[in-house]
Amino acid sequence: MLQTEPMLLAYADPPYLGCGKRYRDNHEDALIWDDPATHRALIAELVDEYPDGWAMSLSSVSLRTILPMCPADVRVAAWVKPFAAFKRNVRNAYTWEPVILRGGRVSSKTGAPVTRDHLAESIQLRKGLTGAKPARFNRWILHMLGYLPGDVLVDLFPGTGSMGEAVAAESQTLAAAMNGADAA
Repeated sequence: MLQTEPMLLAYADPPYLGCGKRYRDNHEDALIWDDPATHRALIAELVDEYPDGWAMSLSSVSLRTILPMCPADVRVAAWVKPFAAFKRNVRNAYTWEPVILRGGRVSSKTGAPVTRDHLAESIQLRKGLTGAKPARFNRWILHMLGYLPGDVLVDLFPGTGSMGEAVAAESQTLAAAMNGADAA
């Protein structure tokens, strides 16, 4: 396994475009996220401050607006929700969310996990915050970025703190796996 320099990575899960009123109780500036310019500024921040790699969650209905704001080298991954909340009088349920991904480790030769660009995982229930992501989703984000122990992942919208928990757990898991590989 190759030694690699630590990476500075970020994950952004802002209030989704057009959904600010849903987040008002948990995010004092929630309504500013109803303006596409706020998302454009966030993307500029991610590009400038996290050149090693970043991921950003958004809604499927906002993908058409937000994707053109991104650099040409981004990739879109899909979180498919086998169980999701269905909304009254909405015929086509919202059962997937895009994740825009940029950078991260390119090769698994460094020990970074190999993963898919989609995840099938149900929504998080009763976490106390609208849009809270399940633990498996957070690990998937880390895997897509090629996160390794020693990397720093900045969660720009920490909400429930579940991404921080995933970082701690993943660091322990990967460190143990790497130590086992080194001993072999």
